[in-house]
Amino acid sequence: MDFNQIISDLKNKIYKPIYFLSGDEPYFIDLITKYIHDNVLSDAEKSFNQTVLYGKEAEIHTVINTAKRFPMMANYQVVIVKEAQNIKKIEDLIHYAENPLNSTLLVINYKYKTLDKRKKLYKAIQQKGVLFESKKLYENEVTSWINAYLKNRNRTIDPSAGMLLTEYLGTDLSKTANELDKLIITLPDGEFNITTNHIERNIGISKDYNNFELHKALTQKNVLKANRIVNYFSHNQKDNPFTLTISTLYHFYSKVLTYHFVKNKNDKRNVAATLKVNPYFVGDYEKAARNYNPKKTVEVISLLREYDLKSKGYQNVSTSHGELLKELVYKILH
Repeated sequence: MDFNQIISDLKNKIYKPIYFLSGDEPYFIDLITKYIHDNVLSDAEKSFNQTVLYGKEAEIHTVINTAKRFPMMANYQVVIVKEAQNIKKIEDLIHYAENPLNSTLLVINYKYKTLDKRKKLYKAIQQKGVLFESKKLYENEVTSWINAYLKNRNRTIDPSAGMLLTEYLGTDLSKTANELDKLIITLPDGEFNITTNHIERNIGISKDYNNFELHKALTQKNVLKANRIVNYFSHNQKDNPFTLTISTLYHFYSKVLTYHFVKNKNDKRNVAATLKVNPYFVGDYEKAARNYNPKKTVEVISLLREYDLKSKGYQNVSTSHGELLKELVYKILH
């Protein structure tokens, strides 16, 4: 089952005896768990029928015995097991999973791991309950997720603002959701669209001095703007770490190289799908490709690898990250 189907079923009071929630993205696991925790039982029912166990403390037989209890003065009991990835012999849950109680909702938070699909436990839960694998989003998927998140709250965001937020927060959906909620609260009455100005004012990300703007300056071969950004980064290295800048530049120029070999460049949607970017940004890659032919693009990618190693001390004893970035940008532009 996917996330939306699980939440839809829960809202319609279609319950399963086991919810095994696994995977590398804790955000969706936490949302499903919170919904069950908050909504299946009334406040009066929770005192006798809702139990939260922790994998670092609970043995598997404790989980099974708790799940086997019948509810008191309620139709269901809810048993939530957090940090279940720390439980030893999780496979022994098979003794319950093959014949679970329909009056129990057993919720297993198995974060940063997944069940072996060849095991009996996986097959038993697949038959009787819900198996959900929460996968990390790729960076190019986060902006779409941001748009969907805001749409559900009757808000929108400029593509450049979404990209800026993604660049700053990465793929951490919990952090991104928190920042979006802050932005929604701080939007003036009558405003429903989030811009880079809102982000700069309320989150503290500079709309003029960031990796996204550096990419644009390099794309346009705007030496003055690129140097201003690099100087800003040099004086604010804590907020603009060299490793993040290198990583985003590598990501950008890899897509520029891919763009050179896209067959049908006239079809903007085809280009966007191949590069895995919002169609709004296709023009940036077109401009970059004009200024960086395939040979130069490969040279830039080689430079990025070289300076990544230098930043880690390889053939570099004393040059600071700020100076390394200045050298790197100079070589990219010339």
